[in-house]
Amino acid sequence: MKKQNETKRVHNLIIVDESGSMSIIRKQAFTGMNETLQTVRQMQKKFPDQQQHVTLLTFDSGHTTWHYDNAPATHTHDLSWKAYNPCGGTPLYDAIGKGISKVQAQTDDGDHVLVTIITDGEENSSEEWTLKMVRTMIEKLKKQNWTFTLIGTDNLDVETMAHSFAIDEHMEFQQDEAGTRAMFARERRCRERFNCCVEANASMPVGKFFEED
Repeated sequence: MKKQNETKRVHNLIIVDESGSMSIIRKQAFTGMNETLQTVRQMQKKFPDQQQHVTLLTFDSGHTTWHYDNAPATHTHDLSWKAYNPCGGTPLYDAIGKGISKVQAQTDDGDHVLVTIITDGEENSSEEWTLKMVRTMIEKLKKQNWTFTLIGTDNLDVETMAHSFAIDEHMEFQQDEAGTRAMFARERRCRERFNCCVEANASMPVGKFFEED
């Protein structure tokens, strides 16, 4: 058990679809990722007794790119435009499995982990991980200070998709410029609220992560 005045470690695992269909909202997704990185850095300043870490990966059927791997927030900077170039298919299970496995190996008991998964498509090209494998791992980690969120476009049944993963927190957004901007803004506000709860040793109610007054 951590004492109240001990440093709290918060791991931000951000998994973003880079498949070809994301090219429609490439600019907004790129800008949103950078704004999310900025928010994590702001949380580090706001709560200096927390240690914010970032693992950011983007994926398609041709590659998984680790833009950050357990990087302290203060060591991160905005991505360059060339760093995000949508193409290929959607190996969603592989991306989630790889991301969670990597962060799990880097965390200690008592650490807080916020997993953010953003996609505009369903699984179609994984080679290593299955839905059952991913779901089993998520169910286990939800009991260990891990919070999982799934954000998907309005062409998906995001709620059903989230439940298939055993993810309680989900948000749907319109796959256009305004909808993507609004989604990232809402996600950042909810991320800030999450960190306020960590600071206060409080839990966000299950299923209410994206609810706003």
